[in-house]
Amino acid sequence: MAARIFLARHGQTEWSVSGRHTGRTDIPLLDEGRRGAKLLGERLHHAPWGGLPGVEVRTSPLVRAKETCELAGFGDRAQEWDALMEFDYGAYEGLTPHEIKAGRPGWLIWRDGVPEGETLAEVSARADEVVDWARSADRDVLVFAHGHILRVLGARWLGLDVSFAARIRLEPTSLSVLGWAYGEPAIERWNDTGHLG
Repeated sequence: MAARIFLARHGQTEWSVSGRHTGRTDIPLLDEGRRGAKLLGERLHHAPWGGLPGVEVRTSPLVRAKETCELAGFGDRAQEWDALMEFDYGAYEGLTPHEIKAGRPGWLIWRDGVPEGETLAEVSARADEVVDWARSADRDVLVFAHGHILRVLGARWLGLDVSFAARIRLEPTSLSVLGWAYGEPAIERWNDTGHLG
């Protein structure tokens, strides 16, 4: 069996609701985010996945991802991993895209990056580390992390430049699966929030 990556984005936070860039600020889940995390867990523990027996689980060490992991029922199997932390937004931490564009018209994070934070190359290298780990053995993996790093993971799984992440949005508490088609890396499922309905 070729390895797949199950991607779980953390639940809703105050800053994700308001659209503020939340990198390394350790924001807790809202009640809505906790509810979503439990629903995600219920989905992963029922058919067709049945709790993903044998899956290797890793989580970002930031509280919003760790709590999502725990509420989804995978906390006892999870290992924290700094490679799954969100993009370090530097000077743009806590700002909305609208606020950033007011001083920098036309700005796009996937092209222009951020001042005083991580470079796009650094984020891409972290995603490559996760991809290499996922492909290192014949077993599925499940990661709990953040919107932008997971979008970069999607791009790098496909062998595409980090700029492709601009084209694959992710909602809070969404489920995505990166796998294979005809021997080539493929997106099996993306931004699936059916469990929240």
